[in-house]
Amino acid sequence: MATKSSLPETGAKASKASKTAMPLSYEAALQELEQLAAQLESGQLPLDQLMSGYQRGAELLNFCRGKLEAIEHQISVIDGDQLKPWVQE
Repeated sequence: MATKSSLPETGAKASKASKTAMPLSYEAALQELEQLAAQLESGQLPLDQLMSGYQRGAELLNFCRGKLEAIEHQISVIDGDQLKPWVQE
């Protein structure tokens, strides 16, 4: 009786799974989004990869927007619902 290995998957299946997971940070998502945008703008992707790249970009964009909104909410709570302009010293 064959059992499934607990070792990590390799090849295309593992690559696909890792690309669908959301990054752990805003910075990681932004970096992936920038790389993806460069690939899409290059015009070198086949049509099916172009579509999946666009969908991944939309997911990353929503992730980044969500992170920014959460931080904005935290700042508004700290500042008593009054966002203050940021001034670099």
